Order: sequence, then C-alpha cells, then structure tokens
Amino acid sequence: MKGIKKHFIFLIAFLVITFTCLAVANGIQHDNGNIDVKMGSFTAEYKTMDGQTKTGDIVYKLYTPKGVSASNKAPALLLLHGYQNDHETSAAYALELARRGVVVMAIDEFGHGATDISMVNRGYVNHKVTVNYGMDSEADKTYVSIGGQTRYKILMNFSNLSFFNDRYTKDDAGNSLIDSSMGGIAAYAYLSEMDIVDNQRMAVSGHSMGTWASWSTSAAYSGTPIAPKATILQAGELFTKNAYDSENIKFNNVLLLTAKFDEFNYFRDYSKKTVDDDVIHDSITSEFLNVPEGTGEWNKTYGSFADGTARRRELVVTNHRLLTHDHRAIKTSIEWLKEAIGVNTSLSPDDQIFAGKEWLVLFAALSAIASMLALMEILLATSFFNGVSEPQIVINKASEVKTGWKWWKGAIITVLIAACTYPFMTQLGHGLLPLPDTTVFRMTIGNGFLSWYLLLIIIMLITTLIPWKKAKKAGTPKDFTDLGLARTENAGKLDWCLMGKGLLLSFCMAAFMYVQCVIAEKLFMLDFRFIWPFFKGFSCERLLQFLVYIPVFLIFFLFNNSKIFAQAQNDGAAVPGIKGFISSWWRSAICMIGGIVLLCFLEYIPFFAGMGPGADLLFGSTFGGPFMSLMIVFVPQVLVFSVVCNYAYRRTGSVYVGAFTVAILACWIVTGGSAIM
Repeated sequence: MKGIKKHFIFLIAFLVITFTCLAVANGIQHDNGNIDVKMGSFTAEYKTMDGQTKTGDIVYKLYTPKGVSASNKAPALLLLHGYQNDHETSAAYALELARRGVVVMAIDEFGHGATDISMVNRGYVNHKVTVNYGMDSEADKTYVSIGGQTRYKILMNFSNLSFFNDRYTKDDAGNSLIDSSMGGIAAYAYLSEMDIVDNQRMAVSGHSMGTWASWSTSAAYSGTPIAPKATILQAGELFTKNAYDSENIKFNNVLLLTAKFDEFNYFRDYSKKTVDDDVIHDSITSEFLNVPEGTGEWNKTYGSFADGTARRRELVVTNHRLLTHDHRAIKTSIEWLKEAIGVNTSLSPDDQIFAGKEWLVLFAALSAIASMLALMEILLATSFFNGVSEPQIVINKASEVKTGWKWWKGAIITVLIAACTYPFMTQLGHGLLPLPDTTVFRMTIGNGFLSWYLLLIIIMLITTLIPWKKAKKAGTPKDFTDLGLARTENAGKLDWCLMGKGLLLSFCMAAFMYVQCVIAEKLFMLDFRFIWPFFKGFSCERLLQFLVYIPVFLIFFLFNNSKIFAQAQNDGAAVPGIKGFISSWWRSAICMIGGIVLLCFLEYIPFFAGMGPGADLLFGSTFGGPFMSLMIVFVPQVLVFSVVCNYAYRRTGSVYVGAFTVAILACWIVTGGSAIM
C-alpha cells in the first residue's frame, strides 16, 4: 500500500509538471496577454486530379496583436510549413512577428495536420528535373520521365510549381500540377478578407515545402491590389525567369534564408555539395539578385523595397530543420518585414522568446511519458495486472548473459545492420515500395518506416530461430522466458495471456497520455512536441491510419525488445536500483539507436568538414534528404523509447509492456499529424 501511495504521488506530480509547463508555454505564446491566439478553420474549394471541384476544411492558428481591430488594422503574414510538419512548426516566426504588431496566420497545408484536403490534390506529372527549373534540358538528361507509385510522382514534383510553363505542369497522360500552394492561395484570400488586416501590407513566408507553396501563393496574387509585399523563403529553391511567365508574374521583395548545412541538394542549387561562395556567385543566384555573375554577396540587400525589387540571400549557420527556429533567421525576417510591410515596433529584433515555449512543451511531453510509467506501477498492483510482473526472471537469467566482447560483438552487428539498411529501406518505402498509397497505406513517412521495419523483422526472426535451433541441437534448449515472451510457469510456450494483458496495459498507458495531449490542445492550443510534430490528437482519418500501421509497429518492437532486452540482456539488468538501471540502459540504448547515431556521424562530419552530406557522397543525393535530416529528430525519440523499454523490462521481466508501449507511441508520431496522401 505504501508503494502504491508513492506512485500516486509521482503520478500527480508528473501531471502537475506537465500542465504547469503547458500553462507557462501558453503564457509565452500569448506574450503575457499581448497576443490573442485562436485555432480556426475555413472551407476552401479545391480541384482533384480528375477535374472535380470539391470542398474541404483548412485549419489554421491565428495570432492577433493586442489593440488590433477593424478600426486599427495591422499588416499580416501567412506562414506555410514544410513537409511532414504542421502549423505549430511555424510558431517561432508567428510569435515573434505577432509580438511586433503583425497579424499572423499559420495553416496546416494539404495532407498535413488537421486539414482534411489530401496531399494528392497538389497534383503531379510524369516527369521531373534534376537541376533548378529553367536550367534543364532533355538533351543533357536533366529533364526526365518518371513512373511508379503516386506518392513517388508527388514527391518528385514538390519543386514543380503550378504557375510554371506547361512544359513542367502538364503531361501527355492528362496529369497536371493543380495547386502547389498546398492551400496557401485560399488561406491568403481568407486572411486578406479579415476586417483587422490591412491587406495592402501583407507577406508570405514558408519553410522547405512551404517555400514552394510561398512562391505559388505570391505568384497567384501578383498584379492584384493585395499582392504580397514580401516573400520570405526559409530554405528555398530558385528557378530562372523562363520557367514561368515572368512578364506578368512579379515577386516583391524576396528574402531567401539559406542554411549552411542544408541536407537537401535542391536548396544548395543542386550541383553544390556544400553552401559556400560558389552558391552566391552562381548564375541562378546572380539572376535572383539581379547582379553580374560572380559579384553577389551573402547577407546584402540588392534592389529597392519601394518598387518591390529588394533581394537578399542570407547565409544562416544551421541545418535544414533548425532553420524554422533559428534566432538569426527570425531576426533577419523581422528586419525584412519592417521595410517591406511597414512593421512598426520598438522591440529589438534580438528580443526573442520563442525558445522558452519550445523547451517547456518538450518538458511537458517528457513529463507526460513519465506519468505513463507511474500509471503502469499503479496498474501492476491491481489483481488483474499483477500477474504481468515477474521481475525475478531478469535476475534468474543473470548468469546466462553475455559479457565483454561477446556482448559487444552482438551489439556491433545490431548497430551495423540498422545503419546499413536505414538509408535504403526508408527511401524505398517512402517512394517506390508497391503499396496502395492513396487508399490504405497513405502515410508517406510511415511507408518509409514500414519498409525498414519489415526487413528488420525478417532479420530478427532469422537471428532468433538459428540460435534457438542450435541450442536445441546442443542439448541446452532455450525456452520462451529466454525471449522475454513468457512467465516462468509458461516457459515452454508463448504466453498469450501475458501478451494480451501486456498489450492492454500498454494501451491504458498510451490512452492516459493521449487524454493529456487532447486536454493540452483544447486548453492551451499546444501539443506534445519539440519544434516538429510528435504527439497530436487524432482525426477519424488519422486514427484509421494508425490502425493500419500499428500491427507492423507492434511486431517490430516486440522482436526488437526481445533481441535487445532478453536475448542480448547485459549484466546490468540484474543490478538493483538506479545504478543497475543506468548500467543496463546505456547498453540497451546503443543497440536501439546506435545505427542511426553512426549514420549521423557519417552524414554530418563530412558536411561540417566542407565535403558535403555523407549520404550524398556515399550513396548519391537520392538517399539524402528526408530520412537523413529526420535522424536528428529520430535519435532523441528512440533514446526516450529506450528508457521506457528498459524500465518496463526490469519491472515486469518480459518485453511486452515496453515493446507495445513504444510501438503505440512511435505509430502515433507517424500517423498523428505528418503527411498523408
């Protein structure tokens, strides 16, 4: 009873920490009452690939500075996020511009977040280019035909914009680019009609995929009374004037923020392995800056804000994903908009508070995860779940663990298998694995992990069966407790009852965290994340996708936990207390995340040394980009998962609770808000 009381205290403490962090973060996003923040949606018309006109809801988050009204209108900014992100990824720019008197709308683009218009409605064609648009030709094979899955054609057309010439936007199969603004055009119109907005002083900004959406939105309103007075590109791509109708489409005051260590080659002007002076001097940047080739300079404004010809390419020492929350990038954007749309503020551009909100939301997410473990302890004390826990098994198996080189040999093999398969299998699943991607397996990033997990399941199954048969042949047969899949009383068979109760316990834990997440969204308009989407509330559509992917995630993490925590149990597992936890955890973490950490070194050490991204150098740019840049998000996620798995294994003596809990969390991350076809 005393132990249960302790865990109830922990549970309450974690809940207090979670919601205190969220409340303070909410205060920051409201700038202590100086900004009104609200969620909303509007109905927009969109075209489908077969020419039908339909309607759907675009979800947005609106930041309105205090004192702005119909009689005191303010300039406005539309923010468009990148691939696999949502409106909250734009929060740093939104908050800092709203603090300076700008009405800011950050939307969920097609196929992202809570917007219910699918990404396929962006459109696609059966060809792509491998250089900046307008610099391509069929003769040098930089303009090529493509086939394959629908998602592959969409991904290969991300930089192909719907205002480009027919050569790029139509094909002989009847396909076409429909709306590369991904809802930006409709959102800009909606924002311009708000009675609090001075629609003569509006701007557009986007990150990554959102930069193409920004170009498209600005092009759509070029020449109109509400044409954007500025376009700010956070890691954007350039194209030549002969790629579109440059006589009639004009872009006002364009700022291009370039990450020095951008993992995506099209944001390094394709041919460049690194971002250096060759980029600012090349022909396409020279055309953009309107200067003679070879004379352009970083961080220098060319042209005039008065006539819309201002151009600047800012070099920011960061990587692709972190550009959304970079102090220097935001400062430069503030200064740009002061000139372009007349932002009137006494706040220094260096006065930025967004980071506090991001860290607090991260602490809230970690506290919510910790609360699951406290709930697990409480439920394990009930009569129903009591039989799930048999930690004595871990101690009993202590004499059988591998130590020294024998353990490290298995760990190294595990790390190398993960490292060697990740770049190829994730990219295969992301684009080309034959899947019904517009009807069943609709999560594009999810398909990358699906492909990788399926291969690893096969490898883990083989490497489990071979030692099993060898041990039987040698007269020292293994049982299911050796695999972490049974209690002592059922050692000779798969313990289905234990598995079922473990799954139910994991569901209760994840559901408890989900409720906290939904409360956070309803009360504070915040979810559990750090910059990029982690845990969000489900729509019905996304819940169905969760149910589609979860079986593979459950099987993968079950095998993964069995291999790492039971079959490769290290000698720290039987040591009691915090010392034993740390001793067993760091070695288990190496096995779970070592392969991705190794790839991080291979990717970024050459990049920081000036040679280029490791994936591009080793495998070609095809295997760079999304999944390589994702590693900096993936590593900390799996480190947290390893803590959960290690704690659950030591506490229960089986792998079910840890494996199923992190499977649910991982699948939730993949399906909750990321890109959907």
